Amino acid sequence: MNNFTEGSFYTGEYRNLFLENGLSSEAIAQRLEEIWSDLFYGAPDVRIYYPMDDDKGYIVDTGNTDVRTEGMSYGMMIAVQMNKKEEFDRLWMYAKVFMQHTEGRYKDYFAWHCKLDGTQLSPGPAPDGEEFIAMALFFASKRWGDGAEPYNYSRQARIILRACVHKGENGGEGDPMWDPATRLIKFIPETPFSDPSYHLPHFYDLFALLADEQDSEFWRDAAARSRAYLHKACHPVTGLSPEYANYDGTPAAPQPHGDFRHFFSDAYRVAANIGLDYEWFRCDPWQVGQSNRIQSFFRDIDPADYRRYTIDGQPFNESSLHPVGLLATLAMASLAADGPDAGHFVKLFWNTPLRTGVRRYYDNCLYFFSMLALSGNYRIY
Repeated sequence: MNNFTEGSFYTGEYRNLFLENGLSSEAIAQRLEEIWSDLFYGAPDVRIYYPMDDDKGYIVDTGNTDVRTEGMSYGMMIAVQMNKKEEFDRLWMYAKVFMQHTEGRYKDYFAWHCKLDGTQLSPGPAPDGEEFIAMALFFASKRWGDGAEPYNYSRQARIILRACVHKGENGGEGDPMWDPATRLIKFIPETPFSDPSYHLPHFYDLFALLADEQDSEFWRDAAARSRAYLHKACHPVTGLSPEYANYDGTPAAPQPHGDFRHFFSDAYRVAANIGLDYEWFRCDPWQVGQSNRIQSFFRDIDPADYRRYTIDGQPFNESSLHPVGLLATLAMASLAADGPDAGHFVKLFWNTPLRTGVRRYYDNCLYFFSMLALSGNYRIY
């Protein structure tokens, strides 16, 4: 077990698991800059970021050739963590101009995907985008200070979160992104179920301090309830969770657009989120055992043979669409894990290159987050 007894929020200290596993500070710093360069300015079969006009830029979902709030919010978080203000501001301007609604039932929410030129493909939002955008904006405010609109980052974040919590109140139009009864994040505002990988209690604890003061109690409660929810959504033996789950943690029924009761692409992020929550706040001892369990499940499976699984661990013939992304999240789980597999996944991840080709976007976003987290550079600002 590590010697850190309190989370980074309290100590200001961040573990560097690469350093703990024998890598040099120089090699780690160089690798981080190389990955930034490759993903933002590298070869055509690697990069996922593209500047647009004089003041915009976007992250492309290379598998679908579109722009998603998931990727835009990830790009913004990566940019603020890397102290890259120009790219952050370009991503934010694209999201603000093309994706954020200015009226109607989705006012202040973001259309979840667009064509590369900014034309909206669907008006509806995906709540993981809003929560990541808001957190990235708060961090930008702390790192660089608020500027003129729309670069008054903290005010923009508060507007987004106000809508997420209060939309539809007092007869207003639309639906909130957090279920008012359970205070759990929804899959989309209109659905009565959640997505375990959307649960970011470490963000909500910070929202309690940074969002509207009147909502502080809501965000503190949402953090506590999300942590408790993950106990129910993660299998007690395998550590696997479904992509969509009901508010009681059980897998959600198959949807018109597919069956999401199993451990597949969305669900990979749960392990990473739990690892980061433990690093930042270290307030839930269950997260240690959970991280050990999921690492133990995958310990003897070669990443080339990762598959779709039932949450009790039965494999399908269907291969993982994002094996590098899954490996990245298993490595990030080492922030909480204290079992014999923690170092194994850190080293295996370090020795795995970025993914190239059509499906690289999701894998490499998760890859970058894991590189930041495991090097002690995924920080609270």
